[in-house]
Amino acid sequence: MHWVTKRGIKINRAATAWLIRRFIDRNATFVFVSAAEVAETAKTLGGVGFHAPGSDYPARDSLDRTPFEALVAERCPSDEVLVEMAAIVREADRPQGKDVPEAAGLRLITGAFPLVESDDSEIVVRSAFLYDAMYAGLSARQMRRSPDVARPASSDLDKR
Repeated sequence: MHWVTKRGIKINRAATAWLIRRFIDRNATFVFVSAAEVAETAKTLGGVGFHAPGSDYPARDSLDRTPFEALVAERCPSDEVLVEMAAIVREADRPQGKDVPEAAGLRLITGAFPLVESDDSEIVVRSAFLYDAMYAGLSARQMRRSPDVARPASSDLDKR
């Protein structure tokens, strides 16, 4: 499946690309175009657009959810770690997000992606480690809080 978004990915779009590849469409192909071209390109390719006006998953949908939040709610609602990640990504994507420590760190790191890499496809590949680590860390934290709840091991991420 082709997933289409605007060029210059950072916080939400990088996280959404990771979510798509790890949990929704392992063979996803990402296409990066101008914001004005996202909806039409997705339609032409028979794909799904995200984080652009008129796309399947706009920057904020009618429920005020980011694409990451909407996809988690629709495709992975029982994964408590992804639900927590969605809240962190949402706050990281806001210039003045709530007092969520993980969001501040994520904003700093992912906001700088374009400073170290200009190719969006390469950012998707290189940022996957960050999101894998975040998922593993949040999983471990949730296990400490609720040891009776089974969570996937971080090595299971490669098997999805």
